[in-house]
Amino acid sequence: MQRRSSTGLCLGSTAASFTQIFFRGTALERTQSFVSRVCPAGAWGAVRRKLLPPRLRPASAQTRPGSRRGVRRRERPQMLESSSVPLFIVFILLFILLLIVLLIRKNGTAALIWNEIIREKVTNFIMNQSKEQRILNFVLQNAVRGDPCSVVDTIDKYCSQKEWAMNVGNEKGKILDKTVEEVNPSVALELGTYCGYSAVRISRLLKAGACLLTVEFNPEFAAIAKQMIEFAGVQDKVKLLEGPSEEIIPQLKKKYEVDTLDFVFLDHWKDRYTPDTILLQECNLLRKGSVLLADNVIFPGAPDFLNYVRKSPHFQCTNYPSHLEYMQVEDAMEKAVFLG
Repeated sequence: MQRRSSTGLCLGSTAASFTQIFFRGTALERTQSFVSRVCPAGAWGAVRRKLLPPRLRPASAQTRPGSRRGVRRRERPQMLESSSVPLFIVFILLFILLLIVLLIRKNGTAALIWNEIIREKVTNFIMNQSKEQRILNFVLQNAVRGDPCSVVDTIDKYCSQKEWAMNVGNEKGKILDKTVEEVNPSVALELGTYCGYSAVRISRLLKAGACLLTVEFNPEFAAIAKQMIEFAGVQDKVKLLEGPSEEIIPQLKKKYEVDTLDFVFLDHWKDRYTPDTILLQECNLLRKGSVLLADNVIFPGAPDFLNYVRKSPHFQCTNYPSHLEYMQVEDAMEKAVFLG
């Protein structure tokens, strides 16, 4: 590769034009002197082999007429050199790609940067459509209308095989299912609807007459979730509230006629876990035995929330180690039972 690049530099310089004039007699010496000052060190030999007529080339670069042996001796090193360099580059690129894949699967920060910033932005630009809309379209085309289990399974399939998304996922979803079945709530609250995955998952387990209030701040996500909930056929059990949680929570008693909450699922902005928990207490929305279940307490992490509920005499906590949705990154869910 060095030899080729040096030759290219010399051919691209004005020295190449001069050498075409001085091919005969003593002019060759003047050409060599001129090119040696212009070209990089060691490049003059390559120039002579490329530009000079065969009879003026150095003896080592020529082959006796009819000698196939000489051709092999001269060409074999070039073939080895030209083939080994690309193979080495391919090996390095494959190794780097493998490291990136392993890093994305094992490192939560790298995974979020890749999935939420790089990959999502590029795909949105190419398809002129948001990831959430693509998830909804996949569900509409592949799930069974009116079957919430089919909707949940189809979202899991899309997010595990096509594009990562911040649903609670199937692994932690089983912890969510178990908690909902144990509490058997009449009134439940979800903070952070996103595409409606967990709303559908929770509502399919609710008893007759029970209600889930789900809060979503992002209008686009709320619109997607509404369609997802209706397609799953659980719209009679789910009430979607659009707006920031800190504004909606104080309105639950008067505007939405909520006495107390049996179950609260926290899966919105992690820095809102603690303020919203305190707000639920201040608004007297928690009764003795009310259960809070918080997602992503390890990654991205909610250390303030863990510190608050674990040190508070009003909560009894249980931690459920798990993994970040659709990945191998360590995560956990925290259950906090309100003691009054």
